[in-house]
Amino acid sequence: MSDTIFGILIPFFGTSLGAAAVFILKNRISQRLQKILTGFAAGVMVAASFWSLLEPALESSAHLGKMAFFPAAAGFLIGVGFLLLLDVVTPHMHMNSMEEGPKNALKRTTKLILAVTLHNIPEGMAVGVVYAGWLSGKAQISSAGALALALGIAIQNFPEGAIVSMPLRAEGMPKIKTFFYGVLSGTVEPIAAVVTILAASTVVPVMPYFLAFAAGAMMYVVVEELIPEMSE
Repeated sequence: MSDTIFGILIPFFGTSLGAAAVFILKNRISQRLQKILTGFAAGVMVAASFWSLLEPALESSAHLGKMAFFPAAAGFLIGVGFLLLLDVVTPHMHMNSMEEGPKNALKRTTKLILAVTLHNIPEGMAVGVVYAGWLSGKAQISSAGALALALGIAIQNFPEGAIVSMPLRAEGMPKIKTFFYGVLSGTVEPIAAVVTILAASTVVPVMPYFLAFAAGAMMYVVVEELIPEMSE
């Protein structure tokens, strides 16, 4: 159980460390370093999405015979659709300053925080469902695979934490307060992980759908956010 608690907190630590950059750096994280971290994290998240989420989903559905692919395919598409819906209905702004969602009068920093929080939800769910599968013992998931996914998300969260705290500091807000807002944006992740673990553990028969749902959500984040950020 201690391994599970540590695992679901790793991404939160990544966000918190990024937010703490406000105490060390005078300027924002360099674009080059940001792209390197984003690219590395995207690679880890793509690999983990298959090996730690989709493959176990397919293996857990092997008893369905010719329809073994259905839970993984359906869950994946639902995960993509869920994130697409959140992107459409939630006003937010990515690092490239492109605004998304309905028109609004929110401040730029508020939109950045919403963007980080928005994508922390599926990442927390992904970590939660992987550890739920590992704890159940019925989805071929190893503790190493779950840890790899958590670490990949934590690396991606590091610049996101700084993206929240550094602009707020540039606007004159006290360092401790900007750090608090950066940390706050990451709290949704362990909460989403715990809720997912509790939900998945009560409906083990549909675990393949949960695993594939998390994979779809993760891949949406990689394709819609991470790849554009590291290639612009």
